[in-house]
Amino acid sequence: MIMRILGEGQYEIADAHLAELNELDAALQSAADRGDEAAFAAGLRTLLAAVRARGTPLPDDAIVPSDLILPGEESTLREVRELLAGEGLIPG
Repeated sequence: MIMRILGEGQYEIADAHLAELNELDAALQSAADRGDEAAFAAGLRTLLAAVRARGTPLPDDAIVPSDLILPGEESTLREVRELLAGEGLIPG
């Protein structure tokens, strides 16, 4: 799976890491549902750090469609609330 972090780049994520990322996404979704800005910011940082740690960065000149687009680390709850509708940032 290819995930793009807005303003940063793309990462190839092995299927073996999706369950862990889905757990982090669920915590992020919960913080968003509660309107908890601090927990949301912390959860977003944690999710993005996990994508960076588990993923393989794609070269900047690679032209590959992204399966998922994640907000940048500085994004606010208000800016990404619409992205979290339904199943969160990472379906599944």
